[in-house]
Amino acid sequence: MIRTMAQGLRELVGRVMIDPEFLAELQRAPEPLLTQYELSDAERATVRQALARLTKTPASERRHEFRSTLISRVAT
Repeated sequence: MIRTMAQGLRELVGRVMIDPEFLAELQRAPEPLLTQYELSDAERATVRQALARLTKTPASERRHEFRSTLISRVAT
C-alpha cells in the first residue's frame, strides 16, 4: 500500500520545484527552513537524506532528484 505524502512535505516539495533558490538555501541551511513546514521527525530525516544525495547530482537535475527521492521513500 502506498502512503500519501503529508501536506507539509507536499508543500516543501512544491516550493523546491518552483523555486531553485529555495532548494539552494535548503541545502546550505536546512534547519531554519524546515521549521517553516509541519513535518514529522521521520519526514525531516527523509528530507535530510534526500539533500545529502544531491551533492553528487548536477545542479540542473537537483529539483527533480529531490522530488523523486522523497516520493520513492514515502511510497515504500
